[in-house]
Amino acid sequence: MKYLKTVSAVLLVVMIVVLCGCAQPRVKRVGMVVGIAPERIAEYKELHADSNAGVRDLLSKYNMRNFSIFMHKLDDGKIYEFGYYEYVGNDFEGDMAKLDAEPRTKAWLKVCDPMQRPLKGEKSWATMEEVYHND
Repeated sequence: MKYLKTVSAVLLVVMIVVLCGCAQPRVKRVGMVVGIAPERIAEYKELHADSNAGVRDLLSKYNMRNFSIFMHKLDDGKIYEFGYYEYVGNDFEGDMAKLDAEPRTKAWLKVCDPMQRPLKGEKSWATMEEVYHND
């Protein structure tokens, strides 16, 4: 009987958390890397300036948060972009398919993709393995 009361109490707490929306969404962290054509860096930075809304609203619409892009010249003399975002939705593949199908996304990528230089064996950004995260 004591076991049933404990199980019932746990189920009640879980139901309350789910119903009130207190459950925190599971965050999927994504890191990416791609090269960039040196002669296109200024243009690329201009496209991604704060004053250019681009596709930012679409990223939010499809549950992508904290999207950041960094650039760095590595020892090989090439400049690379390192991207990071957090996905907070419940259907990553579905949301990414919907984002890819958006006409503005397609138009954005037609402009940006030619500026980038994918790593060997990749068609675009290469996804990186997450090794560590500090909450």
